[in-house]
Amino acid sequence: MHNIFRLSHFLRPYRKQSFASLLLLTAVVVMDLSIPRLIQKVIDQGIHQHSQEVVIHTGFLMLGISLLSVLFAIGAHITSVRVGESVARDLREALFLKIQSFSFGNIDRLKTGQLMVRLSSDTTAVQRVTQVSLRIGTRSTLLMIGSLILMVRTSSSLALTMLPLLLITSVLIVYFVVKMEPLCLSVQEQLDRLNTVLQENIAGVRLIKAFVRANFEFTRFNKANQAFTSDSIRVMKFMASMPPILTLCINAGMVLVIWVGGIDAIQGDLTIGQVVAFTNYLLTTMAPLIFMANLSNVWASGIASANRVVEVLDIVPDIQDHEGARAMPEHLPGRIVFEKVSFRYNGKSDVLLLDDISFVAEPGKTLAILGATGAGKSTLVNLIPRFYDVSSGHILIDSIDIRGVTQDSLLTRIAIVPQETVLFSGSILDNIRYGVPNASKEQVIHAAKAAQAHDFILDLPQQYDSRVEERGVNLSGGQKQRIAIARALLASPEILILDDSTSAVDIDTEARIQEALNTSSRKCTVLVVAQRVSTVLKADKIIVLDKGHIVGQGNHSTLMQTSAVYREIYASQLGGETSDEGVGGNLENGEELQ
Repeated sequence: MHNIFRLSHFLRPYRKQSFASLLLLTAVVVMDLSIPRLIQKVIDQGIHQHSQEVVIHTGFLMLGISLLSVLFAIGAHITSVRVGESVARDLREALFLKIQSFSFGNIDRLKTGQLMVRLSSDTTAVQRVTQVSLRIGTRSTLLMIGSLILMVRTSSSLALTMLPLLLITSVLIVYFVVKMEPLCLSVQEQLDRLNTVLQENIAGVRLIKAFVRANFEFTRFNKANQAFTSDSIRVMKFMASMPPILTLCINAGMVLVIWVGGIDAIQGDLTIGQVVAFTNYLLTTMAPLIFMANLSNVWASGIASANRVVEVLDIVPDIQDHEGARAMPEHLPGRIVFEKVSFRYNGKSDVLLLDDISFVAEPGKTLAILGATGAGKSTLVNLIPRFYDVSSGHILIDSIDIRGVTQDSLLTRIAIVPQETVLFSGSILDNIRYGVPNASKEQVIHAAKAAQAHDFILDLPQQYDSRVEERGVNLSGGQKQRIAIARALLASPEILILDDSTSAVDIDTEARIQEALNTSSRKCTVLVVAQRVSTVLKADKIIVLDKGHIVGQGNHSTLMQTSAVYREIYASQLGGETSDEGVGGNLENGEELQ
């Protein structure tokens, strides 16, 4: 419940609309509460005294009040819906921005399916609670308070008789809401698991088909689906017990009114109109209680969802700008120095992924990082843009510790082509200039030519305006990689990181890409992660990683003499061949890529 109130600050921008809804609902309640009094007048002064005029006039007055009440109620409903939708929108935006601020470490600890549920299902549940609170909760509360006051004014003795029953009903409703919260939380957690399985299956459908694992994945899905269904049924069963119990309370109240009120009316202590009015006020008091009880799943679900939303909003990003961080100066050479760098995930694991890493990447030169799968190559380059922070040691760019500059200014100096190519739905043109939205068509074409993407793009029906489907499923792996390389080149970075980003292109295309990099005039420091020896032969410097340790540094010739690991990799891939292909070293001559 506490977290629901913590999220109430999202209501502050809509104070006026909320207050307007409160005023409208107050007017509706006042009009609704006047109806039993008018019925009492019709009975006591009209029917009992045979006054047709009182019956007709009071009847028209009741009709007018009812119509006005409907109009006010519609206005309150529209206002509360607008506020609820606005709060949900702001909450989704806050969650989205929070997720964008997460480091890779934060993302690693959270599942995509869980975040999707929090952004969709949980925010919708909070939205429903907001609307219910503004409209139904406010109206019901005002109705109950007003009805109780008028019940006492109509007959204090009858009101005193009904008090224990009203207290019992209230306690039952609180009990139902409290018991529902953990049940609804369990349902949301099962929905998390179900969405995670769905997300993994949709993303990996090709692999599932290739390995004929559809039956296994159906079993996983069915297990998650059954758990979600079971918890949902448990909630529904618990909810099903509420209406009969509360209906029993109402009927018991009616019996008490008939007994006590009837006796008082026979004895002349009450009029028939007062008994009828009291009965109506009793129903007006009990009906909102039952209505809110029936909505207890909305309240409980909203409370559970609010807890889950606040849980994400409370996460402190692992990577943040340090106090006093300054912007990285512009137009620096791009000299990278690793000083005794070690790294472990979450900073707590006993296993070091990188241990005592020291090297220098000179400005305008190409540094290649070679090693077997799991050697720590991608982890190493991910430390440079501070996707993760080092556990110990220092990383310097042009003598500046990267932890002393703002993240945004650091990232604007670096372009990255990740191991897993990410393309967004939209045109090829939009994907290439994703990092430089204002780039001209000519600059885009120039970068595409350097990335060896221009020719295949021209073969597409709409060329640069051709649409990229979700995750680039309508393009081959090599085509996606070349578009990603063009996107990085267009940014004209001071540091370019290619994380095994030519693995899906053929050797000839890779050689042409490297030649384009060699002839670029941008003095760009290039770091290349590779598993193919042919990719790194011409690098100015090669680092050989093995189980998180550097086991060799130097160019190809030096490593062939000094590193057994490098010789083993070379022999396994190229045997005794001598190859010219590979990443070029100096990016200083030729035409600028922009």
